[in-house]
Amino acid sequence: MTKAELVDSIAAKAGISKRDAENALRAFLETVEDTLKAGGEVQLTGFGKFSVSRRAARQGVNPRDPGGAKIAIKARTVPRFTPGAALKAAVDR
Repeated sequence: MTKAELVDSIAAKAGISKRDAENALRAFLETVEDTLKAGGEVQLTGFGKFSVSRRAARQGVNPRDPGGAKIAIKARTVPRFTPGAALKAAVDR
């Protein structure tokens, strides 16, 4: 599903205009992004939790190098999504 298809679906299910649905989706995404940037988490009971996780620096192998040269991979912060029980159950059906 693309973003445009998601906006259409939200508009249809909520009985609102596509413009209002797009504005609501944009506000949701910006709020999640801002919260994660600040190091927080967004928990939607039953759906899941958006959070950030820290990955430590490590050694890796360059897949383009036939000799398998070692490369240093920098530490970084990455977004995570952990699905909730209700979402897992809905998908499992």
